[in-house]
Amino acid sequence: MTTVGHDVDALRTAFPDWSFFYSDEGVLYATRRGVRLADDEIHKGLHQTVSADDVATVLSLLEDQERVASMS
Repeated sequence: MTTVGHDVDALRTAFPDWSFFYSDEGVLYATRRGVRLADDEIHKGLHQTVSADDVATVLSLLEDQERVASMS
């Protein structure tokens, strides 16, 4: 479990505009910090919150969000 925490700490460092937490079921969530997306941003493919069962998948989702944002 220490490795998981370390990985989440690395995510927090790499993505400071996102807040990270685990649900009671162990799902890792990342939600935008201090930002509320507009409808047009959501239609372009941006997400307010992403989630997955593992850190690697959340990392992939966040990288995709950066890619989508850069295309906007």
